[in-house]
Amino acid sequence: MVNALFLSLAGLLAAVATGTALWPLLRAGKRSLWGSLVATMVAATLGLYLWLGTPMALQPAAAGAPQTLEQAVEQLQAALDERPGRTDGWVLLARSQLELGRTAEAAAAFERAVQLEPDEPELLLEAAQARARAHPQMHFDDTALQWLQHARTLAPDSERAAWLIGIVQRQRGQPADAARTWEALLPRLEAGAATALREQIAAARADAGLPPMAGATPPPTADAARTLTVQVTLAPALQARVVAGKDTLFVLARIPGGPPMPVAVQRHPATPAPLTVTLGDGDSPMPTQKLSALDQVEVVARLSASGTAMRQAGDVESVPVTVALPAGKPLHITLGQP
Repeated sequence: MVNALFLSLAGLLAAVATGTALWPLLRAGKRSLWGSLVATMVAATLGLYLWLGTPMALQPAAAGAPQTLEQAVEQLQAALDERPGRTDGWVLLARSQLELGRTAEAAAAFERAVQLEPDEPELLLEAAQARARAHPQMHFDDTALQWLQHARTLAPDSERAAWLIGIVQRQRGQPADAARTWEALLPRLEAGAATALREQIAAARADAGLPPMAGATPPPTADAARTLTVQVTLAPALQARVVAGKDTLFVLARIPGGPPMPVAVQRHPATPAPLTVTLGDGDSPMPTQKLSALDQVEVVARLSASGTAMRQAGDVESVPVTVALPAGKPLHITLGQP
């Protein structure tokens, strides 16, 4: 008989992941479409596992089908205690523990998987990120760094490995090294990601006392006196949320007490590292309303799971801050701070 535990847990995870990703459809009232897509993904997940996997390898004796993710995790853990040689079982257990918010247990499960298959780049990267999520300060320790470096050796073109190693270097007070690591990554990125990374490189070079990178955007001139620089730092809990690379960070300025439409907005991939942006007239979604024409603005940072500009359920938004223009210094926002 096909292992009910393993299939049930895989189905639960597929339903959670797909349902979350398609949340905007549900909010828009398209329940039938949402349900159909979730069901299709669950069926595809189970079908692929039955076709490509070996579900009989994890067949616990007399185990009933789990009713909740917690029960499935307990049964999978028991099955792995008896048959610990399945890498895919440990990976599934680790991802399930992350879904339950059990970061320490997830890191331990990923470590068992790495011990079984130490030369799988994507596994090494996922394990290193889970280890950082389990750290009180979201730091990559020596073991996590060793995994990242090994992953980059195995996959020299891995953008994710280079990005994460740069984060480690920043965390360890090596901004010049981080800048070099990220600069080598720039040519392989799409335009939007490259723009966001250039801002991180600029911040790292500034901290290292280095001049701006060649070809970097020149500083604003007197004609752009009403630009506004904003640095957004994520609280530790949100840093743990964004390591998967699925969230978007919006920084916007709007008229205090006016309509919700911003007069300037930038959209960037959310990362654990601080983000520094400079808002100006070029960031206005409305040609008739420019930032430079205002004497003050209200600034907000928003972490979005959907990636859409309109605020959705599950988004995290900072308390609005009113800033007089021209601003004499950068505005610092900590998003997710109690």
